[in-house]
Amino acid sequence: VQLVESGGDLVHTGGSLRLSCAASGFTFSSYTMSWYRQAPGKERELVSSITSNGGITNYVDSVKGRFTISRDNAKNTVYLQMNSLKPEDTAMYYCTVGLGNKRYWGQGTQVTVSS
Repeated sequence: VQLVESGGDLVHTGGSLRLSCAASGFTFSSYTMSWYRQAPGKERELVSSITSNGGITNYVDSVKGRFTISRDNAKNTVYLQMNSLKPEDTAMYYCTVGLGNKRYWGQGTQVTVSS
């Protein structure tokens, strides 16, 4: 299983970014995918998740209305569109999938929002 995130960058408050996570090594279209983030000195938190066919999405309250998760099962890729970014969104963002009793993580992509 391999998860490779990309798209992180340094942006100003109010800016936008789209994160991508390219997956391989498992049947991508069969599994819920999630994005987590971890800011310095804080615990990792679930940001958003999307079911296997994209029919159900969930978001942490702090990003509702600003972030949109989506997936392209033909490309084995999950996305996180982030708009109206705030300094408190600054974190390392991770893509993750649970397969059986094991959870797999990517290496992360850094998002930094300057005020």
